[in-house]
Amino acid sequence: MQFLELKVPPPVVGLSMAILMWFTAKKVPALELALPQRKGLVLGLLAAGVCVSVLGVASFRRAGTTVNPLKPERSSYLVTSGIYRYTRNPMYLGLLLILLAWAVFLANIVAFIFLPAFIAYLNRFQIRPEEKALALMFGQDFANYRSKVRRWL
Repeated sequence: MQFLELKVPPPVVGLSMAILMWFTAKKVPALELALPQRKGLVLGLLAAGVCVSVLGVASFRRAGTTVNPLKPERSSYLVTSGIYRYTRNPMYLGLLLILLAWAVFLANIVAFIFLPAFIAYLNRFQIRPEEKALALMFGQDFANYRSKVRRWL
């Protein structure tokens, strides 16, 4: 399965999961949920997801390092400030929050099943290979950062 490492851009993984969530939710209408404050919750989660992702991208841009998730070896700087003090992967966390907003919007139990699948896929095929590259590039600095800041939250 190593052939999948760093091959599919995380936004494409997120979009694929969103489509699968929609398709399966429509196929199993019996598992719909009653969510009374759904619109507000969807908007809040969506705003949080976009904000967290944008803060991650902005931090990379300010540092002058690559935002390309398929080429972590092109990183020129280890960003540990701003939102990166709280999560090592704000862009992926933002995508997860957006998918959570989508699951709430769909209001179907099966839609929520895809959230752990998204996390598992990114952990295995995106984040672990990125972390290997960063460990090689930034050595003890990355090890120290990794020991202080969690992968997701």
